[in-house]
Amino acid sequence: MIDAEALLRRMFQAALDAADPKICLPPFLVPLATAPCAGRTVVIGAGKAAAAMAAATEAVWTQHAPDAAIEGLVVTRYGHGCPTERIEVVEASHPVPDAAGRDAAARMLELVRGLGADDRVIALVSGGASALLALPADGVTLEDKQAVNRALLKSGASIHEMNAVRKHLSAIKGGRLAAAASPARLHAFLISDVPGDDLDVIGSGPTVPDPTTLADARAVLAKFSIEPPAAVARALSDPAFETPKPGDKLFDGVETVMVARPQASLEAAAEVARAAGVTPVILGDAIEGEAREVATVMAGIAAQIARHGQPAEAPAVLLSGGETTVTVRGRGRGGRNAEFLVALAVAVGRRCADIADCIAAVAGDTDGIDGTEDNAGALFLPGDLERARATGVDLVAHLANNDGYGAFEALDRLLVTGPTLTNVNDFRAVLVLP
Repeated sequence: MIDAEALLRRMFQAALDAADPKICLPPFLVPLATAPCAGRTVVIGAGKAAAAMAAATEAVWTQHAPDAAIEGLVVTRYGHGCPTERIEVVEASHPVPDAAGRDAAARMLELVRGLGADDRVIALVSGGASALLALPADGVTLEDKQAVNRALLKSGASIHEMNAVRKHLSAIKGGRLAAAASPARLHAFLISDVPGDDLDVIGSGPTVPDPTTLADARAVLAKFSIEPPAAVARALSDPAFETPKPGDKLFDGVETVMVARPQASLEAAAEVARAAGVTPVILGDAIEGEAREVATVMAGIAAQIARHGQPAEAPAVLLSGGETTVTVRGRGRGGRNAEFLVALAVAVGRRCADIADCIAAVAGDTDGIDGTEDNAGALFLPGDLERARATGVDLVAHLANNDGYGAFEALDRLLVTGPTLTNVNDFRAVLVLP
């Protein structure tokens, strides 16, 4: 007998463990710590995992180079900090930037400007860095960036589209941090939270060349009918705001290493499933689209397994990652994972109610925060459709109001982890029982 809830929770935890900075980062740092450096070693970083990455970096230096000097500054989301001694940790707002993030980004630029060829910079970048490195380009205010960011978040734009705009309104993103650090040797260590693991999209690529253009950024705003503030419109029409491009010699001294990615977390969850006698089916680590539409497709695949044993015999679990979107039309609470799960519940109830008790699922953001709420996501377990009917929880109405949080709060199915200090984006597991 499979305990659906326990198995789903174990798979989610395995996904988190695979991206834990204290596990995945040190193997790449030890060679640096043990290599001689004639100049300074400056650590900078941003993202939801930045503080944990900084702590892991300090631990490596303490163990392998206790007499070597190391200094620096990283910025992370409020509540995602952890203790450090030599690398300062600043907390700032995410997903809408604030003055704390702006000031931290400005200080980072000052830390790396003026470094020489004998110095080295270690950049720790993870998901969330784009909003946290909120240093506007000349002529653009923080309020301008906040307005554009809020509009993009509500529009249903993908992370690739949002970051194409963000990079061209920034003094630090889109390769500009690498430009400021040159000619120092720069070692960038990334934890990916974006579909496809595109280096220029993770944190809006502060240390890598930017293949997107000002025209791309303007096209994104036009696509979603976003009227930007006048200063933003001017900036996106000014060639001076173009970002450094692939082939630029300033990137010759940059080494970029991916230390954790969504696929590795899916594979870790798959191992947990196999150990429990459940066949894992990894659908992809880069699934995008409207959360409710992705949920409908997943419900259909789950029904195919339950009824026809394809593409796997039950018990099986559909595993996927990536970043779905939510076009906000209602006034409810909840991020894209709660939206996905309430849509999955509705689809199961409408299309395969006869096998509803064979389907269970978990959906959660691996940073521990689904959107702006206090939950990572939620669980959907056998019997929950009947439970919702019996307790008067109208799942269809909750979905229409973008209120996944309210639905699962009423059912006592919220997945609450607190900040996990890592981020490889969303994790979804749809379990099909015999």
